[in-house]
Amino acid sequence: MTPSAPHAHDHAHAHTHEHGGSDQQDAPAQVLDLDAELFAPYLASVTARVAGAAGGGVTHVVDLGAGTGTGTFALLERFPRARVTAVDSSPEMLARLTGSARAKGLGDRVRTLEADAGAGLPGITDADLVWASASLHHVDDPAAALAGVHAALRPGGLLAVAELDGMPRFLPDEAVAGRPGLEARCREALDALQAERMPHLGADWGVLLVAAGLTVEQERTEPLELRPPLPASTGRYAHLVLDRVRGALDGRVDPADLAALGTLLDGGPADVRRRDDLVVRSTRRLWLARRPADTAS
Repeated sequence: MTPSAPHAHDHAHAHTHEHGGSDQQDAPAQVLDLDAELFAPYLASVTARVAGAAGGGVTHVVDLGAGTGTGTFALLERFPRARVTAVDSSPEMLARLTGSARAKGLGDRVRTLEADAGAGLPGITDADLVWASASLHHVDDPAAALAGVHAALRPGGLLAVAELDGMPRFLPDEAVAGRPGLEARCREALDALQAERMPHLGADWGVLLVAAGLTVEQERTEPLELRPPLPASTGRYAHLVLDRVRGALDGRVDPADLAALGTLLDGGPADVRRRDDLVVRSTRRLWLARRPADTAS
């Protein structure tokens, strides 16, 4: 479900390319898990809102772009009578999710489907709920993807689209590594890169949902900010994201800015894993839309 260039699951959490830095191939999965850990209260509030809109009787949930399964497991907890079909284009992510489900004693409630989010949901026609978290902005053709979701939902079924505004921000407002405005400039350059590669990031999904024949029932935008004291994992999260950002922006920003980013990642005294002044900021959006009950299959 996310970055288009690296695996679909770096979520906002970077949406960048892999590079040969200290973070290895497991970085996308680590980013997903750390994001879910740090923003756990938000995920709980969103799934509660989704459960309220979905009502009783939810027995089949689809997690579209499931990644490591953070959404899958939150939904299994929220809907204790449901099974979840976890959909992802990465067999590695699905294997990881399956292993986690077994370890949690939930293996009998999870099945997996290897499929691209934009290519429909083959074999699924009875979903009570489709959960698409940071996945739809990666599709090439939103109309085709939403048509597939529409077909997968039962009449009266609910689609929850959860998106975010790009990479989280971490650095304090004052100058960092001797470069005032460092993160803002990097964010601007990254936004330009993402606009080239993921033109649907930041899209108005409400309009697209209506065009797909769904009825939008709720739309919410929530700016989130986590301030010190923060969990120890915050520095690791910031390091993973900013390392991937540095790789993506190589040659696209002032070399002095790239070098300043390096001082935040090199294990020295300014490394983000050592800082106690990080502030995690991210904007999350949610749309809840329903397939009309009287729509023919």
